[in-house]
Amino acid sequence: MSSVAVEAERHENGEPPAPEENPSNQNIPEVVEPEDDDAEEQEMLKYGAKHVMMLIVPVSLCMILVIFTIRIITMYDQVSQPQVYLVYTPFNEQTKKTTGSPISDAVLNMLIVLGLVIVMTCVLVLLYKYRCYKIIEGWLFLSSLILLFMFTGLNLHEIVMRFNFAMDYITISLVVWNFGVMGIISVHWKGPLILQQGYLLIISAMMALVFIKYLPEWTLWFILGGIAVYDLFAVLCPKGPLRILVETAEERNEQIFPSLIYSSTVMWTVTMAEGEPEQEPEEQGVKLGLGDFIFYSVLVGKAATADDWNTVMACFVAILIGLCLTLLILAIVKKALPALPISIFVGIIFYVCTRWCIKPMCDQMAISQVYV
Repeated sequence: MSSVAVEAERHENGEPPAPEENPSNQNIPEVVEPEDDDAEEQEMLKYGAKHVMMLIVPVSLCMILVIFTIRIITMYDQVSQPQVYLVYTPFNEQTKKTTGSPISDAVLNMLIVLGLVIVMTCVLVLLYKYRCYKIIEGWLFLSSLILLFMFTGLNLHEIVMRFNFAMDYITISLVVWNFGVMGIISVHWKGPLILQQGYLLIISAMMALVFIKYLPEWTLWFILGGIAVYDLFAVLCPKGPLRILVETAEERNEQIFPSLIYSSTVMWTVTMAEGEPEQEPEEQGVKLGLGDFIFYSVLVGKAATADDWNTVMACFVAILIGLCLTLLILAIVKKALPALPISIFVGIIFYVCTRWCIKPMCDQMAISQVYV
C-alpha cells in the first residue's frame, strides 16, 4: 500500500498523521558550537584596558614615591652630601681607582654589576629548578628585612631631621618595627592584596633609592642601558635565565614568588576539599617584575636629582609611553616580553633631549623674556 493511501485511511479513522521519517538518518547529530566564552574572558582579564591601567597606576605611584623622597630628603642630594659608593663599583673618584675617563670607569663598573646580576639570576634559576624553595624564600626574606627595617629607619630619621619633628628613638624604633613586621607578613605570608601590593611598591622604591644614592652618576646611566639589553636576552633568548624561570613555573603550574612579581589582580577560584568548597587565590592579569619597577624609578629619580621639573616630567611620561607600547605588543604576541628596553631607551632619549636641548632653550627664552 502506498503512503498516500495509508495517510487517507488514518484520516478516515480519525487517527493523527504519522510522523515524517528522515530517509537519510534517524539520528541527526546536534551541531555544537565551540564555547569560547571562558577563553575570551581570560583574554580580556589578561590584556584588557582595565588591567593595563592597574599596572600603569602602581608604576606611576612608585615613581612618584621616589621623586617625593628625593625632593624632601637631603640624604640623596649628591652635591651637598659626601658620596659613598657600592663595593662592586670600584672605579670612581672616591676610591682613587680610576682610568682617567668617567666613561671608561662607568663601562667597567657596568660590566661588573651586570656580571653580578647574571650570576645571581642564574643561581636563582638553578635553585628554583631543583626546588630549593626554602633557600630562595630565605634569600628574599633577608632582602625584604634589610629594606623594610634598616632603610626605613634611615629614611624616617632623615624626615624627622628635615622637618624638625619631636620624636625620640624609642618611638622611631616602634614605628619601624610595626611597619617592617607588617610588610614581612603581607609579602611573605598572608595579607590583603592591596597591602601586599603597597609594600611591594615601597620595597621597589627603596631599592631604587639605594641605586640612586650609592652608584656613580655615569655608572648609573650605563647600568640602565646595559640592564635593558640584558633584559632582552634574559627573556627572549631560548636559554635566557628569566625565560627558563617562567617556563619552569608554567610546567609545574606554580606561581613565582610574590616578592618577585607584581600581579595586577587576583581571581579567587573555588576548589572542593573533603566535600566542602574552599577558595584559593590564583594570580591573573598582567604581571610585572619588581626589577622593572626599580629601574623605572631609578631613571625618573635620577632625573629628579637634576632639579628640573621639565626633565622629570619628560622621563615620567616616557616611561609610561614605553610601558603602554610594551603592553600593546604583549596583547599582540601573547607571550612573556621584557618590560625594560622600550621604556628605558625612550626615557634616556627624553632625558637627553630635555636636559641638554629643551632646558637650555627655555632658560634662554626666559632670560630674553620671550614667551610662546
